[in-house]
Amino acid sequence: MRLRILSALLLALALVAASCGDDDATTTTVAGEQSCDIADLELVTAGQLTVATGEPAFPPWVSAIDGTNFDEPESGTGFEAALVYAVAEEMGFAADQVVWVRTGFDEVIAPGPKNFDFNIQQYTITADRDEVVDFSNPYYSNAQALVAFPDSDVAGATTLADLAGTTLGVQVGTTSLDYVEEVIQPGTEVPVYDTTVDAKAALEARQIDGLVVDLSTAYYITAVEIEGSTIVAAFDAPASEPDEFGLLFAEGNSLRDCVNVALEALRADGTLQSLEDQWLESGSGVPVISE
Repeated sequence: MRLRILSALLLALALVAASCGDDDATTTTVAGEQSCDIADLELVTAGQLTVATGEPAFPPWVSAIDGTNFDEPESGTGFEAALVYAVAEEMGFAADQVVWVRTGFDEVIAPGPKNFDFNIQQYTITADRDEVVDFSNPYYSNAQALVAFPDSDVAGATTLADLAGTTLGVQVGTTSLDYVEEVIQPGTEVPVYDTTVDAKAALEARQIDGLVVDLSTAYYITAVEIEGSTIVAAFDAPASEPDEFGLLFAEGNSLRDCVNVALEALRADGTLQSLEDQWLESGSGVPVISE
């Protein structure tokens, strides 16, 4: 199995990255001390990889940005769905050994057993979450972006100073909100909305000058949901905590270490970047707002 050949070479890199994202990295079982053969993995159901995602799961994470295979992770369409099958193949699972289940986003960020081997639905790795669940190495670093109409006061902005005094909307409880408050700091009251639907409605009603969301969501909003809207720019100023996505595991599940080895193999051979380019169009043709 290709994974076992790569394990020895990639173990050090996987453990260094894991130690940056998990306070328990020094106490969990490492891949070098366990077999990553399917028969020896810590799985919910022996011989199959049980993966959770949202209900529903949205493009471009599951299904294409044009809606092809909407909410069908089994199709392998969309960045996260395709990534799961790439990880599974790297670990020696056949496609028909991957079984999908659905969960809410918040309900799984809690101590206790899980009905999945890992969960993938854009979970940002944070210290608070890491206290009760485990995360893989990051599989995607997500930039923040600004969505608006071409005649908005924020259109054409190229620096953070250009956004001073503007009204930027954002969804509550998101890393986008942290970014607006900590990095952009427009100097005006930030309208905060309970859901993405509410925030998009405010933009359409011209109640806000622009909407701050992650870049991949910005692509979907402008291509599919809000006619006439555009991505003003992506932000290159770093956040205090990078918005990095990780696969979510039950605390202490030793499967994580074998998955990390698979992820690093996919990073090393270019598969991760290829999937990002295919499904997320990361940064292509989008202007940048600098500090």
